[in-house]
Amino acid sequence: MLPRGTRRPGRPPAAKADETRQRIIQAARLVFSERGYDGGTFQAIAARADLTRPAINHYFSSKRALYREVLAETNEFVIGAGIRQAEGETTLVARLTAFISAAVRANSDNPAGSAFLISSALESQRHPELTGTENDSLRLSREFLTRVVNDAIEHGEIVTDFDASALVEALLVVICGVGLYAGYIQSPEAMLAITGVMRRLLEGALRGPEA
Repeated sequence: MLPRGTRRPGRPPAAKADETRQRIIQAARLVFSERGYDGGTFQAIAARADLTRPAINHYFSSKRALYREVLAETNEFVIGAGIRQAEGETTLVARLTAFISAAVRANSDNPAGSAFLISSALESQRHPELTGTENDSLRLSREFLTRVVNDAIEHGEIVTDFDASALVEALLVVICGVGLYAGYIQSPEAMLAITGVMRRLLEGALRGPEA
């Protein structure tokens, strides 16, 4: 018999709590990406996580709090991963390709990442209160693109006859399209297979006029 107050061997309660919290976040990401914010009920999330509804309430006081947590985490492992990978490159096309490749790989490790971010962009129009400045996916992507485009122009890598902001928005359309395709249409594996083709398309579109 164990002495009074002695804990039996096993995982620490904190570790189990973290694991349960992640199960909820992963389940919520799937449910929100499929049903949207309004349709993503705690009951549906509990069923997907194989937990009780009170268990969801124990970790998250409201659906809004859970949604914002899912958004912050998904931004980090998809967009954050893409930005970190791009920082190791020196040209605009290489940075864009690295960003897209890393984001697609991150999505394959965490199902529904891209789908959720595309869904969250739509939800931000219906529910502006869900997206704060710090977790706005479009803002994070636009800031990254603005930085790499301005750097490319400064170093003479690209010569454009249109406003840099227009190029940033055009590239944002490309990134959103990739997210939509990877999240709802094609598998991450198939997306990685066509990254090389996308790179050649970007090189052709962004290359300056021949001397």
